Amino acid sequence: MIKDQLKIALGKRIIMLRGKKGWSQSDLARACNKDRQAIEKLENGKVNPTLYTLLELANALEVSLPELVDLR
Repeated sequence: MIKDQLKIALGKRIIMLRGKKGWSQSDLARACNKDRQAIEKLENGKVNPTLYTLLELANALEVSLPELVDLR
């Protein structure tokens, strides 16, 4: 996958995992100390998150880091 495709796939994965919890973007943002716009950019594939950001997201969503980035 190329970089943009990976970012889009990750965004879709975050949306799916967030949806499983019944959370809004604001809910996820609060859970990982981000602002809603940061979550929106992640979900839309506009940013390339750091490893630390991915770990914060995984912890907030109560999934492992490998589960978060499983883009198959």
